[in-house]
Amino acid sequence: MSDIPQERRVVTAIPGPKSQELQTRRLAAVAAGVGSTLPVFTARVDRGIIEDVDGNRLIDFGSGIAVTSVGASAEAVVRRASAQLQDFTHTCFMVTPYEGYVEVAEALAELTPGDHAKKSALFNSGAEAVENAVKIARAYTKRQAVVVFDHGYHGRTNLTMALTSKNMPYKQGFGPFAPEVYRVPVAYGYRWPTGPDNAGAEASAQAIDQITKQIGAENVAAIIIEPVLGEGGFIEPAKGFLPAIREFASAHGIVFVADEIQSGFCRTGQWFACEDEGIVPDLITTAKGIAGGLPLAAVTGRAEIMDAAHAGGLGGTYGGNPVACAGALGAIETMKELDLNARAKEIERTMKARLTTMAEKFPVIGDIRGRGGMIAIELVKADAPEGAAAKEPNPEATAALAKACHAEGLLVLTCGTYGNVLRFLPPLVIGQDLLNEGLDILENAFAAL
Repeated sequence: MSDIPQERRVVTAIPGPKSQELQTRRLAAVAAGVGSTLPVFTARVDRGIIEDVDGNRLIDFGSGIAVTSVGASAEAVVRRASAQLQDFTHTCFMVTPYEGYVEVAEALAELTPGDHAKKSALFNSGAEAVENAVKIARAYTKRQAVVVFDHGYHGRTNLTMALTSKNMPYKQGFGPFAPEVYRVPVAYGYRWPTGPDNAGAEASAQAIDQITKQIGAENVAAIIIEPVLGEGGFIEPAKGFLPAIREFASAHGIVFVADEIQSGFCRTGQWFACEDEGIVPDLITTAKGIAGGLPLAAVTGRAEIMDAAHAGGLGGTYGGNPVACAGALGAIETMKELDLNARAKEIERTMKARLTTMAEKFPVIGDIRGRGGMIAIELVKADAPEGAAAKEPNPEATAALAKACHAEGLLVLTCGTYGNVLRFLPPLVIGQDLLNEGLDILENAFAAL
């Protein structure tokens, strides 16, 4: 386990000379299509600090995109994964199985919403989990159509690109895409034409109307939604929207899939974000925060649905890798021991209080939203005219703020359909001092902007 002083330290330009040298090598050897938010090459990570090869220590408000919620070198993850490495790295669960896979499936049955009988299948990535959820839903319902939502993000494989809403950079030039995918409105309160109070009821009515008229409910295998939309801008669907869609799915024999890949495992202050409105999904997809940084993903759901695929129909060479399973058991152990749901709520209280104060000073902040350690601000053009135009997206300010934060040693990420959202995903084990210092840097960046 790394043991880095939990203090920001900027000793060179960001990126520094060693990072720049590595970036030159990277440009020669790595495909140009693989981007990086900040070309700072990592040496060590511990809790809230990323130490680069030049000795700079950056405050981490990204967690590797919501992956290292327990930190990137958590003791229990390192201990369990190291022990598993000593025994064996791989057999393939489809050839000779092992206990770790079963233990992870048992843990998922315990932690996910609902008290019905559940089963799981393990994979490598979030996109794989979503793709397999579609396979399972189609096998169970004997239907083909899949319904997704505006601003949704589900992955980079061919099918999950079709499910994803945003074209650039995820879909541009990569078609044709998988058929039988249909997109309907989501209750994006901040941008809903009649205001956030009406968004839940109106958006759900519109979505259900489109499904009924354009597809036919009897043709829909699955409805897939992120309970907090991640890449689309940390959009919390307005209250009432998810329950209405869940009820419609139940009434028509449609498999309701909660994509909790970014929002799951304590990230929002609950084990899973769908718990906020009491939603019990038929299937739930997980990845990112599940294994403390090791590649693992899962589909968990009602036993009768999960069992619908024929033997041999689900799997993959590396799915449920034993070292990743050990890491997941270590991550879950850490989440329980440190009560990271409570810590996520503390992070939310701190961040929202500070961000609300900033919004009073800086009219470029149009909206503050999110839950737990999954918080975002949407930036708009402060000098735009009144009315709807007052919410004109400001991707330029978003990019400038991120750049200013990076230069001062604070790693932040952007997102949003319009590229105008700053998202904050600190490790849930970040210290309060670092959290406040990061917010100080952000506030100074706003003042300079």
